[in-house]
Amino acid sequence: MSNTLESRNLTMLVDFYELSMANGYFTNGFKDTVAYFDMFFRKVPDHGGFAIMAGLRQLVDYLKNLKFTQKDLELFRRKGFNEDFIEYLRDFKFTCDVWAIPEGTPIFPGEPIITVKGPVIEAQLIETMVLLTINHQSLIATKANRLKRAAGDRIIMEFGSRRAQGYDAAIYGARAAFIGGCDATACTIDERDFGVPAVGTMAHSWVQLFGDEYEAFKAFARQYPDNCTLLVDTYNVLKSGIPNAIRAFNEEVLPRGFRPKGIRIDSGDITYLSKKARKMLDDAGFPDCKIVASNSLDELIIRDMLIQGAQVDSFGVGERLITAASTPVFGGVYKIVAVEENGVPVPRIKLSENVQKITTPCAKKVYRLFDNDTGKALADVITLLDEEIDSSTDYELFDPDYTWKRKTITNFTAKPLLVKIFDKGECCYDCPDIKDIKAFCNEQVATLWDEVKRFENPHTYYVDLSQRLWEEKKSLLDEYSQKTK
Repeated sequence: MSNTLESRNLTMLVDFYELSMANGYFTNGFKDTVAYFDMFFRKVPDHGGFAIMAGLRQLVDYLKNLKFTQKDLELFRRKGFNEDFIEYLRDFKFTCDVWAIPEGTPIFPGEPIITVKGPVIEAQLIETMVLLTINHQSLIATKANRLKRAAGDRIIMEFGSRRAQGYDAAIYGARAAFIGGCDATACTIDERDFGVPAVGTMAHSWVQLFGDEYEAFKAFARQYPDNCTLLVDTYNVLKSGIPNAIRAFNEEVLPRGFRPKGIRIDSGDITYLSKKARKMLDDAGFPDCKIVASNSLDELIIRDMLIQGAQVDSFGVGERLITAASTPVFGGVYKIVAVEENGVPVPRIKLSENVQKITTPCAKKVYRLFDNDTGKALADVITLLDEEIDSSTDYELFDPDYTWKRKTITNFTAKPLLVKIFDKGECCYDCPDIKDIKAFCNEQVATLWDEVKRFENPHTYYVDLSQRLWEEKKSLLDEYSQKTK
């Protein structure tokens, strides 16, 4: 499988302040200081109950290929960077440890989804690409999952390449959409590079070029009798599109021993038109001919169409998926949480007048607790790095903001979520095939209660802190509160 990142060196895709800080770290004696950084996000897009982790494969590829070129070094010299720092970058080698929650996993606000441990210069330099890669693909995968849940067992196709914000957004957005739940994409390069099935039939220009709709349909049916889906809304869906499609099916598809695959409606009141089209196709002897709908769809429109009885078998979703138009920013952040002193991680915390921006300090782990009877996820718990959650005994959960809200759980299994991806700069993780990631995503979403999956006012899935971690955080908050009195 080829990879579109292999031919590009993206080491310099960094915010300049990361390089400025790295130069400063170097000249101030922090070159060998080991720091811990967490990536996490604060809000689920579209006010949803959860998000979907995606983009890890591209982050792995990036971290494997970090190197600075002579052209890069010349730029740093012009920027006035320390000459010894420039020489350090000449022989730069990534040596960090990296942990990540695997792609396809449902994720929740506040919990570390990527953790980086290593020399602070290295850990700081990769911030932009960690955020760019995970933010973008997690955003699109989350949107795709909402679409798939709205459509149920009907097919969802990603049709957004021409509306994406650039070619990388089209390529990696289609990849993320497949992970989140889409069944196929119109973006052909994704089948070549990632194995995402590429699909497509015709545009209105095909019909217009022939001038006569019937002749256009016949020509297409002759060309693709085994995969014939006709676009029927160029002129009039019910008066010409469907009748001409039926004639072409009878005259060009059936005589060659095939059945028509479908018709596509791309405009008008698709719910109404699909009902009429379904009856016309059934009456003509084509009950197996599928109806495809497209045209600025999203999960709420799809849900309403189906409630209203739309006879649609598959949906092509473009701009509102590939741009996540309703909430086009994922909002993940990357924060330092600990610095090693004599080999021991010492916590760091960021305070803010906005309490949502106060970080959770310390080197940490994340567990997901599953009910053994139902298989459903009960809560996530963030712990200190040296903590283990013992599934053989009762465990008390408590809300870290409203600590009197407590619940004791029994008969559960605690599963660590963060998996080691890099060990001292060497990749130690085999990225799964994308079809396996998609299947894993589907399995993991099924472990969430339906109430968490609601589109409106979903139930809050709790991400709690262990007692020890909560005490560490409270201690730091109290300490800084005393300093600022």
